[in-house]
Amino acid sequence: MTATPLALLRRMRTKRPNRGSGLRLPMPVGAGAFSCEVLDPVGEPLGGVEVTITATRGAGKQAVKATTDPHGLFVATLEPGEYSVLLTGSGLTPHRLTTEVRPGECADPLRIPMQPSQQLELPPPGTWLFDPPHTAIRFIARHVGMANVHGRFTRFRGGIHVAERIEDSRVEVLIDASSISTGNNTRDNHLRSADFLDVENFPDIHFASSKFTWRSGSKWSIQGPLTMHGVSRSVTLDTTYLGAVNGGYEQELRCAAHATAELHREDYTLNWRNMLARGIAVVGPTVKLELDIQAMYRNHDTPTPPE
Repeated sequence: MTATPLALLRRMRTKRPNRGSGLRLPMPVGAGAFSCEVLDPVGEPLGGVEVTITATRGAGKQAVKATTDPHGLFVATLEPGEYSVLLTGSGLTPHRLTTEVRPGECADPLRIPMQPSQQLELPPPGTWLFDPPHTAIRFIARHVGMANVHGRFTRFRGGIHVAERIEDSRVEVLIDASSISTGNNTRDNHLRSADFLDVENFPDIHFASSKFTWRSGSKWSIQGPLTMHGVSRSVTLDTTYLGAVNGGYEQELRCAAHATAELHREDYTLNWRNMLARGIAVVGPTVKLELDIQAMYRNHDTPTPPE
């Protein structure tokens, strides 16, 4: 069975004079309902929490999988029986409960406060240098009228300075623009030309962060100017911290993260419309940037900026 529209739940709640009278939802004959109101750690409604309901008897068949609405509400009509309910969300500790659904019944929404998940231990303060063999800077762009183009930059250097107060940390990376590679020599040479990156006049792509902001759990936003093709624009890296371990051949202390950003080529004066008018097949105006970063701990000094 499918989840009952949540807008209907809100309308029914506003019409109820007595909260203890239950929700008057239209239900299939013989069915019951489960509903809940999910709250964040400070008691505010929490939308976007994934709710998975599974029958506890028989083969444990999944009955419903959906998310709470912007008001933190969720409701589903179900066949009578016992169900396991699992609530999950980014940066939250999963919450599991068992409920009994009875025919013709839909009780008041169960209020469920979610708790923040335990954060990964942040890396110790100091200098962390990118490990190029274990770091990848990739991009995905749609080829006009065709499939996606996947590429990467193969030469770069950079590092992270982790501050005592993590929000004061900073990241810097310098990319050799001529190292662009998409697996097609003709296309790569064109991307290096004056039509695109113009590597003879603008050999480097540079990013230096100006702000670290914690979002939830292990997710951070890292903002700063990205300079490419002689133009600087502020970008935001949506970053997930993956933890720190002792690893590698020499058992160095390493940390890892995954980050994404969306770039608009016209922000960097790469005129794709003009090239289309000239009959040049190009990638589209929007480019998705992906970074898989692994960095090695070096010392407590401020990192030397890339040359």
